[in-house]
Amino acid sequence: MDIAVAIVLLVLVVFVIIVLVRAVRIVPQARAGVVERLGKYQRTLNPGLTILIPFVDRLLPLLDLREQVVSFPPQPVITEDNLVVSIDTVVYFQVTDARAATYEIANYIQAVEQLTTTTLRNVVGGLNLEEALTSRDQINGQLRGVLDEATGRWGIRVSRVELKAIDPPHSIQDSMEKQMRAERDRRAAILTAEGTKQSAILTAEGQRQSSILKAEGDAKAAILRADGEAQAIQKVFDAIHKGNPDQKLLAYQYLQTLPKIAEGSANKLWIIPSEVGEALKGIGNALGGSRDGQFNDGLFGPGSDAAAEPAATRPAVPGTAPAAGPDAAGFPGQPEA
Repeated sequence: MDIAVAIVLLVLVVFVIIVLVRAVRIVPQARAGVVERLGKYQRTLNPGLTILIPFVDRLLPLLDLREQVVSFPPQPVITEDNLVVSIDTVVYFQVTDARAATYEIANYIQAVEQLTTTTLRNVVGGLNLEEALTSRDQINGQLRGVLDEATGRWGIRVSRVELKAIDPPHSIQDSMEKQMRAERDRRAAILTAEGTKQSAILTAEGQRQSSILKAEGDAKAAILRADGEAQAIQKVFDAIHKGNPDQKLLAYQYLQTLPKIAEGSANKLWIIPSEVGEALKGIGNALGGSRDGQFNDGLFGPGSDAAAEPAATRPAVPGTAPAAGPDAAGFPGQPEA
């Protein structure tokens, strides 16, 4: 009798534990559960602790309310210019109504995939290959609008649709690569030509500026040299006039300067100017009056024959031209060699 009571008590304890386990449920955060009572929708459980009626209420599998990302395999799509391209898509969606996602659609992920494929073919089918490659934002916007409208009654909100890759046929890829390579070569040639042109322009401009600066420098140097020579000549002129030189000093300076006229190996003929007589006269006067008087008296004095002899009858010095008459110093006319 005691064994039977113990068995009954043990069964009751196990039953109570099972009832408690089935009655008490904890729903995690960002999850939602649908409760059916006797097979009919009863309520949606929010995160937290809840009590169910055992063997009457049934909790369906919990749904994830977070945003989910699903990547679909590549889908072949025919463009407007009859080219088959392979497009990979990524869909970002979120369950907003657990009841609709449970009872309105059997498998919402599969439904989203199929709807994405059909919408993608409709959108890309109206574009050629170039437009499909360059209009990703437009395609993404159209896909998101269509999917969000269609999945709204399923309790799903599509936030974003992205095209991961658009792969044209291999033959088209080769042609595109050749076209891009040719375009890049053309741009490189244009840039090289532009660089050469700019370099030539800059070089010519630099040479022009250099020539201008050089010419300006030469002109300024010539002006400065001319100014210096003019100032030097002016100073010499002022010094000479300030010193008031006499005829003797000028004659001496003249005789010192005269040999410089004959300098140089190209001089084959030396013409003695008529001013030599004046210079000799000045030198003779500088040597002293008494000595010159004796010399002149001995040669051309009143008692000498040379003084009494007319100039026209004097014998000519060999190698000289005939005298034209005595000059101011009493010497014969200046010879010319």
